[in-house]
Amino acid sequence: MLAEGQRRRARATDVVAALVETHGRRQTAMMAEGLETIPRRTVTYRGSTFAEMDLDAVLARHPQVALVDELAHTNVPGCRNAKRWQDVDELLDAGIDVITTVNVQHLDSLSDVARQITGVRQQETLPDEIARRADQIELVDMAPEALRRRMVHGNVYPPDRIEAALTHYFRPGNLTALRELALLWVADRVDEGLQRYRAEHGIGAPWETRERIVVGIAGEPADERIIRRAARIAANTPGSDLVAAHVTRDDGMTSGADEALDVQRTLVSSLGGSFWQVPGTDIAEALLRFAHDQNATQMVLGASRRNRLVTLLAGKSTPTKLARCAGHIDVHLVSRESAGRRPWAAAGLLTVLRVRRGRARRETAAASALSRLAASVVSGHGDPAALLEEIRGMFDLAAVSLLEQRHDGAGPGWHVMASAGDVPSDGPADFLLPVTEKITLAGHGHRLSGEEQRVLSRCAVPMVAGLLRRRQDEQDADAARRAADQRSRSALLAATGRQARDQLARADASLALLAGPEAISPGERAALAADARHAVSFVSRLITDVSDLGRLHAGALVTCLRQVDLDEVLAAVLEDLGPGAPEIALSLPEDLPDVIADADLLTRVLTSLTAWALHHGAGDMPPAIAATRREADVELRVTVKGIREPAGGEPDDLGFRLARDLTEAMGDAFRYTPDPDGDRTVIITLPAAGHESDPSRRQAAALGSTSPRSAAAPPE
Repeated sequence: MLAEGQRRRARATDVVAALVETHGRRQTAMMAEGLETIPRRTVTYRGSTFAEMDLDAVLARHPQVALVDELAHTNVPGCRNAKRWQDVDELLDAGIDVITTVNVQHLDSLSDVARQITGVRQQETLPDEIARRADQIELVDMAPEALRRRMVHGNVYPPDRIEAALTHYFRPGNLTALRELALLWVADRVDEGLQRYRAEHGIGAPWETRERIVVGIAGEPADERIIRRAARIAANTPGSDLVAAHVTRDDGMTSGADEALDVQRTLVSSLGGSFWQVPGTDIAEALLRFAHDQNATQMVLGASRRNRLVTLLAGKSTPTKLARCAGHIDVHLVSRESAGRRPWAAAGLLTVLRVRRGRARRETAAASALSRLAASVVSGHGDPAALLEEIRGMFDLAAVSLLEQRHDGAGPGWHVMASAGDVPSDGPADFLLPVTEKITLAGHGHRLSGEEQRVLSRCAVPMVAGLLRRRQDEQDADAARRAADQRSRSALLAATGRQARDQLARADASLALLAGPEAISPGERAALAADARHAVSFVSRLITDVSDLGRLHAGALVTCLRQVDLDEVLAAVLEDLGPGAPEIALSLPEDLPDVIADADLLTRVLTSLTAWALHHGAGDMPPAIAATRREADVELRVTVKGIREPAGGEPDDLGFRLARDLTEAMGDAFRYTPDPDGDRTVIITLPAAGHESDPSRRQAAALGSTSPRSAAAPPE
């Protein structure tokens, strides 16, 4: 917003900053420099003073363009309008163009999804139609890793809030999901504009901007096969949409296929499509009209089961009519499985059909309930509240609660685990169904019929119990992983602390000898000084390793992959180790190709591994670094001899841990191979540069990234 305001100001447009929220961010404030700013008005509410946009001052100034931040903001009581978007409406009515901002999680239609993703309910939301009526919407996109880097650098939050933000709301998964929501919302808005343009210009033929596949369903069991076939077509066409349509008669007649439609609606939803009911008396005409309205490019229908006699008597079938009138829309006809007929007696046939119909109705109701509940579990990502809301809607209840029996100081009592609906969950329940020994499902609103209780007991109760077991298992597994990680970190930090203390003691001893009264030869003095410097350098490297390991695990360490000369990397490693480091055996063939890697990180990896080898290996057997060409890869081997420790598991060493994690951050393989004789070898596999047999390697060299955790960078 600020960049656009500065661009227009440079072109002599009258622009003012009506309201800009910098939140104390220095870079944001710098971008606003030079823009005329309208002073805010102060509003007192409940003894506190707040600063809001001075709407009257902006109207009196009447610029060509006003910059108004945070469109979803709720004004303090006492302002003329309750919401900032209403202030913006007044500016627009006065002929002032407005450039404004809104976050995707504040859009009404996406707020519930954003809450499921982030676990945070947005208190301020904006009706979608307010945002959609803008003349132009620009998506301001940033990769999650880039945003997290800005936060680590202090460009978003103060230092005391960075760690909490990175580990909670701004986790990479949350940011990726919110980014996808924004992309989908903007794509739908672009599609709306396209439809409007076609309507305004009388364009009837579909524009194949993206594939949209409409599948016509009649509410018959065989339609599930047709839906799955259409879903496979959509899955094989990246970026396509799947839309299912069922024509409902608008003459007051009902089809009686509600139960089958419920199952198919759930199936379409589980396959990522949308379900529509289209009114009309002529099925072919209604479907074709719907397909044109949706800008469909393909239609999928079930083939007709009519024989020639029926076709002569009743006319052309719906699929035949559609295929002839579809025009630019491709029509796929999927064969139906026809059931054979048996010469049963009429009375016996009616009896069997009546019995089967009742059984089928009950089984269909149970299957429909089970499918809808399963879809709710999938879409709710294991949230009990989402499942309870689905149960509440299915049985038309006012509220549904999960109650857990707990014992406290006052004796046994019921605790609400989760609930859905408006009625207080601790009120008198109309029915209670046990889920486990201590957990009960309670419903409010009306008593269930015997059939409803049977379906609920058969479908919902086992699914709730399974969901609770799964959540408990996940919590137990997470707790076990956290405990193991904590033990690993504690052991690692303890070992690091011991190493730091040993090295500091070594430096202190050398400095004490240098400062002592005893006469020391120049050679001994130089050796003691070198020893002290080496110890201090070692401790400094430990501190850097701890810092880098923390940044790496926070997702804030960036890799820049490019073509790297291993000779230069090894020269940098030897320089980092210092002139006093013991000899290291190097073995690099002359025809060794360059590799694709981050030069700085690879240097850190080899320096850390070499420092680990020198610290733990036998003093009379120096470590060795060797490189070998393996087809499309180069293998780097770091071997250390004489380590006397258990052969199983990885070393409890900070430098080793950092080397492994940095290697994996570059997207490369890291293997540790100990043997009982005390030799330890680390094998790092790097892609060779310029290998023509693997296109992905050439792409890595061109784009500068092979790891999903890396940020792409241009080649040097």
